[in-house]
Amino acid sequence: MRHSLLRKAFAAGFLFCLLTGNLWAQDYRLASPDGKLNIYIDTAEALTWSIEQDGNTIMLPSAIALKAREDGPNHKEITLGTSVKVSKASQNEVRTSFETPFYKRATVQDHYNQLLLKCKGGYSVEFRAYDDGAAYRFILEQRKPLFIEQEVAEFNFEEDYHAFIPYVNDNRGGERYCYSFESYYDECKLSAMKPDSLAITPFMVDLGNGHKAVIMDAGVENYPGMFLLRNNDKPHALTAAFAPYPLEETVGGHNRLNLVPTRRADYLAHTDARQTLPWRVILVSEKDTQLADNDMAQRLAPVCRLTDTSWIIPGKVAWDWWNTCNLTGVDFKAGMNTPTYKAYIDFAAENHLEYIIIDEGWSSPESLMDVIPEINLEELTAYGNQKHVGIILWSSWRNAVKDTDNTFRHYSELGIKGFKIDFFDRDDQPVIRSLYELAQKAADYHLVLDYHGIKPAGIQRAYPNILNFEGVKGLENAKWEPIANGQTLHDFPRYDVSAPYLRMLAGPMDYTPGATINATRSTFRAINDHPMSQGTRVHQMAMYTLFEAPLQMLADSPSKYRKEQECTDFIAKVPTVFDETIALDGKVGEYICLARCKDGIWYAAAMTNWNPRQCIIDLSFLSEGEYEAEIFSDGINADREATDYRRDIRTVKAGDKLHIEMASGGGWTARITPKK
Repeated sequence: MRHSLLRKAFAAGFLFCLLTGNLWAQDYRLASPDGKLNIYIDTAEALTWSIEQDGNTIMLPSAIALKAREDGPNHKEITLGTSVKVSKASQNEVRTSFETPFYKRATVQDHYNQLLLKCKGGYSVEFRAYDDGAAYRFILEQRKPLFIEQEVAEFNFEEDYHAFIPYVNDNRGGERYCYSFESYYDECKLSAMKPDSLAITPFMVDLGNGHKAVIMDAGVENYPGMFLLRNNDKPHALTAAFAPYPLEETVGGHNRLNLVPTRRADYLAHTDARQTLPWRVILVSEKDTQLADNDMAQRLAPVCRLTDTSWIIPGKVAWDWWNTCNLTGVDFKAGMNTPTYKAYIDFAAENHLEYIIIDEGWSSPESLMDVIPEINLEELTAYGNQKHVGIILWSSWRNAVKDTDNTFRHYSELGIKGFKIDFFDRDDQPVIRSLYELAQKAADYHLVLDYHGIKPAGIQRAYPNILNFEGVKGLENAKWEPIANGQTLHDFPRYDVSAPYLRMLAGPMDYTPGATINATRSTFRAINDHPMSQGTRVHQMAMYTLFEAPLQMLADSPSKYRKEQECTDFIAKVPTVFDETIALDGKVGEYICLARCKDGIWYAAAMTNWNPRQCIIDLSFLSEGEYEAEIFSDGINADREATDYRRDIRTVKAGDKLHIEMASGGGWTARITPKK
């Protein structure tokens, strides 16, 4: 990053504005509370914004605009962000906080400086400068609803930086914007990006010297989500893309589980006359740990819309699908049937897990009200109530939106605790609306939700009964990972230590960890009915602390967990929501170390990529007094036998430094309890 030459000019322009009182002046500057980050806004001809930090250019001037037409008989065309005339500019500092009962910390601090530009033509643009990033959004103040035909959101960089790029691939039904939001990270220079391939966000640009810029959207409601494309008209530049509004759709995609658009409109969204659009965000970090523990998605999200959240219970789930209902030592044929799920309930109760999931197959492909004869839900809910274990049911999105009110009422009255709703695989405006509608309806009937085939974008704060989201390359991919020339096509451990710095910025992720069959790089094989993980046993165990997931799965078979009860006892005790989180150490793509606290007990964990690694865990976050640390670390032979681990109990105190060693694809994790 080079020293910016724009600072002086922009500062002079802002000063001119202040001295003359000319609200049509061209330049504005907004500084972060700590004064290090500056946003420069230019309204001379077209609206642009740029960012610098400590005199270094983060982003060059980048265009902001909307093209729309009125929803009326004349279809009047409107362009916002060109020929800008600011009628009022107001700046203020905001210092507040809010409680987050289903998050990685109990309270989020929200401190920023704000600039609101009220513009001629019926709109405003709000900018926020945080110590760790910058954001803006349009506020529509029209007399009539609008069809948004195009949104211009550019992100122009000074140099050809290295980037972490989650490309869209594996489109459903061949439709460009129909995708599961699960991507590994391609790593290349901005100029080497595929010219016409969509990328999802968060999207990371490595600015050098440890500095990163991450592009994302936030507070997405009644508007499509944001993709990114290489801007072929400018060097080192990205531009936003959005799914056009779907006009017609058909049943299709994987196993005919999707509603695939077959015709789209010439507009992105139909908005209300007065509507606030989503935030466009750039996070700025000086070290990677700032990304491993970041609250921006929560800060910019809609406030909670539920007056009563006491019924929402986060927790862990005994899950059937990944392990294909493989049970041993039972006297019945395991599968999609009542005895199998009684066995899962028994396991959950033994280990104090809150839920089981009955995944795809319990109902007909076309109706949630048509339960297969092998499943007796009345018997299972009664058995679960007796054992204090709730049941969550799987559903495709296209079935969930059929007669939602009656369906949710029926299963709530039956005693079902929630739904895992899968295969959204779109984030156009109707799907985003559906996310909110389903969440509200579920809340009406005290049902929790787990959304798959979509990533979070702020709704989790508005509706905390949505406990988790997929939108991540989780453990399920190990079931079908290709092997070429004796090597896996994808590097799971590297992804595992990349996603916490990137995907997790958007919100919780349903990675579904917990494999007990663990493999080295050379011994891994994809076996659908007997799946394994890449990396060590403790690598899997560490995920329960490292990955945000208010609803967290135990993906493997109860039979296997019982044979590994020492490990099962540990992961079963790790909470899924916390009072405090501290990022200790790490580097994106290489390793991560975090500590989290719940009710005075600390949970610390670390993971590495395929490189063996030594780290120091500094326990200075502990309060005074002695603690008992239950520690799981890679065994001495974990480099050859990935299931090898060591369990130790030791006394620790604040200020101690634990020297840990992680094997290739390894991990480390500890539960640190105050001594009485």
